[in-house]
Amino acid sequence: MRIRSFIIAYALVLALLLFADRRPGPKQPDRYSHVVDLTDGQTTTAPQATSIESRTRILAPATLIPGTWTAGQIPPERLVAPLVVMDLNRLPEGSPQISLDDIAAWEAQHGAIPQGAVIAIRRTDSHDTLSTNDLSTAPFPIARDAALFLVDARYAIGFAFEVNTPVNLAADRTLARQLALHGSYVLEEAARFTSLPATGSLIIVAPAKTMIKKPGAAPVRILAMVR
Repeated sequence: MRIRSFIIAYALVLALLLFADRRPGPKQPDRYSHVVDLTDGQTTTAPQATSIESRTRILAPATLIPGTWTAGQIPPERLVAPLVVMDLNRLPEGSPQISLDDIAAWEAQHGAIPQGAVIAIRRTDSHDTLSTNDLSTAPFPIARDAALFLVDARYAIGFAFEVNTPVNLAADRTLARQLALHGSYVLEEAARFTSLPATGSLIIVAPAKTMIKKPGAAPVRILAMVR
């Protein structure tokens, strides 16, 4: 009798375990579907080998103000961040810079920019025909008040620009100083922004550790994890 009771109890416990195992678990959070390498490589031919040299560089705060972070000193937590993509080509013709109104329009469509994001500026038109002189004299792609809004109100930690997008901070020393004092960095000569959605991605910035004490622009590899 006791054996029969034990068997019945064992069967009930087993049934309960099987039922619990079949219940749907909590919904899994969205996962990233693929990775996009945003690094722009240039093939160089040496006497004995052919290698790929990165043209993508990071302008660390120390590039703008001596004594602030060099590329190798930027805290790791500031090298992984939400990625927001804005399209420079969608601006009204004759507007070479993203303005506060453009940011407001972007947020009205996509929602508020995440805190602590890197802001990428997409340029998909034929600006690769610009001469070196044109690139050096063109204004910074984000107006000063818009850039400072992103840094102060949205705590943006960096800005990323595609190949042949002018990155001329020398023309606005006030903006350059504010970016450096906020610890914000600039990524230039990146690639493949057309493969990215406007929001929802995660950027990973990996500067060379050899640049830990060097204040100048440093080669960098950039990856984007896309949902």
